[in-house]
Amino acid sequence: MEEDKKKLIIIDSNAIIHRAFHALPPLSTKNGEVVNAVYGFLLIFFKAIKEFQPDFIVACFDVPRPTFRHKKYKEYKAKRPPAPKELYQQIPKIKEILKLFDVPVFEKEGYEADDLIGTISHLAPKKQVLPEIETIILTGDLDALQLIDSYTKVYTSKKGIKDTVLYDKAAVKERYGISPRQLLDYKSLRGDPSDNIPGVTGVGEKTASNLINKFGTLENLYKELKENSDKTKELPPRLRETLLKYKEQAFLSKSLVEIKTDVPIDFNLEKSRWGKYSKDKVIKSLEGLGFYSLIKRLPGNENKPESGNLKIC
Repeated sequence: MEEDKKKLIIIDSNAIIHRAFHALPPLSTKNGEVVNAVYGFLLIFFKAIKEFQPDFIVACFDVPRPTFRHKKYKEYKAKRPPAPKELYQQIPKIKEILKLFDVPVFEKEGYEADDLIGTISHLAPKKQVLPEIETIILTGDLDALQLIDSYTKVYTSKKGIKDTVLYDKAAVKERYGISPRQLLDYKSLRGDPSDNIPGVTGVGEKTASNLINKFGTLENLYKELKENSDKTKELPPRLRETLLKYKEQAFLSKSLVEIKTDVPIDFNLEKSRWGKYSKDKVIKSLEGLGFYSLIKRLPGNENKPESGNLKIC
């Protein structure tokens, strides 16, 4: 990170909540309220603030109703089992705490949090007359890697909630052998079982990567297949047949995988300025949840003594 750049953190809230819920034991308050996702969310939140010292923060959430992707492809995420009710019950508490931190929350009917993240990450540097801003997407999965560009990086966990990694364009290239934007084309061919995105039946990770390295984009691959170019003649006949057979499926998959960057939202960078919250109100909330160990980690409060017994070891 360049020290002279202003920094905006965009929180992929649902992804962080899921990661925290499954990584931590079922912690409860003295009243029996399960709060492990709340605790883990705040651990990751505080860690990112300490590491990046952001100037602005916003949080994005999914809306628990079908999106335009479900309307386009009814099998979208159909095989994903519902999360436990104990996870969903913690989301309002996390929103309540974010409000205490004066962090704006964005959610919109018909779209996923990823689409709001994509839109804000594009608006922040390009339409807010602040070209020196750097955006860090705080997430628990890798769908947001396609948004990485000169302005944007992705901060995520390798496993659990403590082992974190920061992806930029070079890191994506090193891991996948392609650019962030080409991940769209790669997943359009390979598919994504976690979201039930079909891709091209029979095309796996290695083949998808090789095809994108060879042809650049999905559109160019099919353009050259149509023209029967010399490069496509080098492909095994069975692979060419498979690609042509599942062309429609490939482009459907790309439309599902691609994160929107033009969702109509009312985003004002100045309203997301970090640090305006009442520390006393936040501490009172943390004490009410039994999060005494987190009070020590509270940004700007790191040197205060730690007490209480609700901890993650």
